[in-house]
Amino acid sequence: MDTDTRKVAKILKALSNANRLELYLEIAKRNKKNFETSCYECFISEIAGSLNIGAPTISHHLKELTNADLIHTERRGKFLVASINEKTINMVKSLLPTQTE
Repeated sequence: MDTDTRKVAKILKALSNANRLELYLEIAKRNKKNFETSCYECFISEIAGSLNIGAPTISHHLKELTNADLIHTERRGKFLVASINEKTINMVKSLLPTQTE
């Protein structure tokens, strides 16, 4: 098994939790929405209210998404900002076939 295959397995495992997947999709949606304003990130505090998940659980899921290299997080004062790691997403897309040959 090569390194990329192992990395994709780790990514898919991270996304296999329903709450974590929902959190990731919400970050991705807000990144896409903010793309129009040239802002590729979102504040986690904005997401926390829309998901029915407590702060410690969100923190755990963010750590797992970061460890899988799916997102980047950065603290700005008292706010935590997240952005999608496009490089990782593109690598996953390149390894998963989209049609049969």
